[in-house]
Amino acid sequence: MTQEAAPAAHSSFYMAMRILPAPRREAMFALYAFCRAVDDIADERGPATASQRLAELERWRADVAKMFAGQAPQHLAALARAARDFDLKQEDFDAVIDGMAMDAAHDIRAPDWATLDLYCDRVASAVGRLSVRIFGLAPEPGKALAHHLGRALQLTNILRDIDEDATVGRLYLPREALVAAGVTTDGPLEAAADPKLAAACAEVAVRAQAHFEKSNSIMATAPRAAVRAPRLMAAAYGSILDRMIADGFAPPRRRAKASRFRILGALLRYGVL
Repeated sequence: MTQEAAPAAHSSFYMAMRILPAPRREAMFALYAFCRAVDDIADERGPATASQRLAELERWRADVAKMFAGQAPQHLAALARAARDFDLKQEDFDAVIDGMAMDAAHDIRAPDWATLDLYCDRVASAVGRLSVRIFGLAPEPGKALAHHLGRALQLTNILRDIDEDATVGRLYLPREALVAAGVTTDGPLEAAADPKLAAACAEVAVRAQAHFEKSNSIMATAPRAAVRAPRLMAAAYGSILDRMIADGFAPPRRRAKASRFRILGALLRYGVL
């Protein structure tokens, strides 16, 4: 993995992955590098057109197919080892690319709930399905944890990044919640500036909280070693969600950060066996 693809040393992800045994940690860093690469394509705001971004994502899909056919390109060598060692599934890599293609094709603006849930499944829960195999969770609880924790993290990201996304023409809040709140535009900047947006955000926050609760229930009955990393991720992002709820969602919003106290508590409780 190149230095450019490495997670920031202060990030919640980096801290969560550092507590893993070396083989699992290296596999997760290889997965992170893949996700970072395809995400950068989807978020490219330079001269590349939508068709060019989609074509580049398709090249990644072809490379993944070669990897699963035993002919991994050199830049996927580490990921190929992870896929082999932890029985990762090609369909989940393809789902991640499908999610990035949703961003690459056009700027998402007020999708309906079904489309937003599909997006969350592809860009977050599919990554979770790959991750839980690396963590060592059994298939059924692993799939359930990926479903709920992936959505919890992604919905939290959406709420945290409303203003940042609006500056690049994106609005991920669901259309039904916006309509119910009385927000009459899907223009990202206009919607972000509307005080009524807070009610739509609150509805999304409730769903995120429910997914966190489901995730915590699953992790409570899972082998301790297999959920150390997701426990830390849940603690970090759960604290971000709690802080946003406490602050409210009306503009002007300040970007919420994870609670160091909550992360330290999770590290002390779950970071060592």
